[in-house]
Amino acid sequence: MAKEFDVIVIGAGPGGYVAAIRCAQLGLKTACIDEWVDAENKASPGGTCLNVGCIPSKALIESSELYEHTLHDHKAHGINVKEVKLDLKTMLARKDQVVKDLTSGVSALFMANKITFFHGRGKLGANKTVNVELLEGGKTETLSGKNIILASGSSVTKLKVAPFDHENIVDSSGALAFDKVPKKLGVIGAGVIALELGSVWRRLGADVTMFKSRNNFLPTADAQVGQEALKQFTEQGLKFCMGVKITACTVKNRKVTLEYEDKQGKQKAVFDKLVVAVGRSPNSDKVLADGAGVNLDDRGFIIVDEFCHTNVPGVYAIGDVVRGPMLAHKASEEGVVVAEKIAGHAPLAIDLETVPSVIYTAPEIAWVGKTEEEAKQSGYDIKVGSFPFNANGRARAINDTVGFVKVIANAKTDRVIGIHIIGPQASELIMQAKIAMDFGSSSEDLAMTMFAHPTLSETFHEAALSVDGRAIHAVQKKKR
Repeated sequence: MAKEFDVIVIGAGPGGYVAAIRCAQLGLKTACIDEWVDAENKASPGGTCLNVGCIPSKALIESSELYEHTLHDHKAHGINVKEVKLDLKTMLARKDQVVKDLTSGVSALFMANKITFFHGRGKLGANKTVNVELLEGGKTETLSGKNIILASGSSVTKLKVAPFDHENIVDSSGALAFDKVPKKLGVIGAGVIALELGSVWRRLGADVTMFKSRNNFLPTADAQVGQEALKQFTEQGLKFCMGVKITACTVKNRKVTLEYEDKQGKQKAVFDKLVVAVGRSPNSDKVLADGAGVNLDDRGFIIVDEFCHTNVPGVYAIGDVVRGPMLAHKASEEGVVVAEKIAGHAPLAIDLETVPSVIYTAPEIAWVGKTEEEAKQSGYDIKVGSFPFNANGRARAINDTVGFVKVIANAKTDRVIGIHIIGPQASELIMQAKIAMDFGSSSEDLAMTMFAHPTLSETFHEAALSVDGRAIHAVQKKKR
């Protein structure tokens, strides 16, 4: 006989585990199914984000930045270090421990909230039944739920021309676990994940070349931000081959030969390792059995409404498996909305236009709302203000002055419709922008707000002042 629950969540990533916890908090009998395993073959809830994505990559980003700062930047502060050695084994072990601490924390939260956890592969069938292939013991459980939340996430997109062997040609997960720094590293892709991983290994000493099929760099970011980012990354030593077509990839004697075509014709490059990071695809095929009845679009995403409800009553889907940006925080908030909806509350739908995006490179890049190009294409009459970090006192004090803050406002209403940052702690500063936009702030609202001094956030304040030509700490033409 099937075990019955008020809610069954398939997937324990940042969408799934948050949804399960919130459902349990609301008094719903909740089950969560997840198949991730750690190095010891034990359950490791947290999905791609905690296991091989957001968290381990940020741990390595932090370690690699500290290493580079120690090598090159401390002298400016009067700190002289005679000998700096890289202990990659310890660096990777620290990364793994951070992951273990957080995934075990999710397990503890499940127990504390009395969530029934099934370690296995769950598939939704007809009539809201879920079959679970348990990873331990090889048994199968059948569950029945009044409500189902599909949170199966996404997987790396594969390239036929460069198939993974998980040793020489790796995906983003493999790029987090090299046992030594490759002398020459190739990266196919130049998006968020590719840039973060390429930057890590460049800081640690690799000669990194990145390949992109199109000539546009960071097309989802504001063009001005993208141009500044490309300039900074190139000056740091990252090499970019844009507008190329990869034609072949072979491995011999642990060397990867990449063949490609550019404007000059056929080219070859040899690398010690090759990372393929060209995007991710929804895991809808892994979570839906015959008879589930859930509709998909032509790209494999589960079709949902503004409250993440599918076409099947009582079945919801959240996170990477549905429309919108593939971001952990977006998945988490969708999980909360669905839990509230199931409990009979009246939550607000997620505003997909104001989901903050962050790239954890150095300098960091973050934005929320429309780019200048999108605003113009949408027919807005806009006014734009910006302010550089090199005119900010705190940025000078910490010796990190690259980049700027850019504020875009509707010229007719003065309402802020986009904020873009490239520079120090952009990932933290962007939340001020997100809050401002969620509350419908005008650029004048931000200009009239008092910011603490000296802080990096004053750059945000000055950019808002700049919208009307009123920035205090930079000379600018007065706007009419």
